[in-house]
Amino acid sequence: MLLAVGAILTFALDVTTEGINLDTVGVILMIAGGLGLVISLLFWSSVAPFGSRTGDRTVVREERYF
Repeated sequence: MLLAVGAILTFALDVTTEGINLDTVGVILMIAGGLGLVISLLFWSSVAPFGSRTGDRTVVREERYF
């Protein structure tokens, strides 16, 4: 969401304002959105039930004898 708003402010708007540069605000929002995306991807990959962390699990095979 922040990436999209930042891109709109930076690339799509051609407005001149006093006291605030919308291009700078857009770049800041895009950086914040990118950092948030990277952090969330790292968080979700560490708590995901699937993935490459198979060395931490113990597999037990249960067999029934009649």
